[in-house]
Amino acid sequence: HIGCAIALRGGGLVAPAVHDADRKDIGTLMREVSDLVARARAGSLKSSELSDATITITNLGDQGVDAGFGIIYPPQVALVGFGRIQERPWVVAGAIEPRPVMTATLSADHRASDGHRGGLFLSSLDRLLQTPEQL
Repeated sequence: HIGCAIALRGGGLVAPAVHDADRKDIGTLMREVSDLVARARAGSLKSSELSDATITITNLGDQGVDAGFGIIYPPQVALVGFGRIQERPWVVAGAIEPRPVMTATLSADHRASDGHRGGLFLSSLDRLLQTPEQL
């Protein structure tokens, strides 16, 4: 189950969970997250939607933040933070070219996993984001 951190218009933050996210295609996930955002901002989430997340995703890019490290709230075991996308100089085939670049960070509870697995997760995430057709 994946929690999605949602900033509320009047202030505050909630992180409702998308249940069984690993069994859903990207279109279904996008629809469910859009629905959760709308209902969170309308104040109509069910209490059952505010629990059970294993990992939370937060996006600080829309606030102009390049990167951030989140705090994990038990029983969750990890938080992935995304920063803004910026055009930066990048080496491509030996030449420097402008590329859109985003920083993703991982905060993890080492009682549940270790840094090696966290690194493998971020590497897999990087590959998927560079080849979105695989999503």
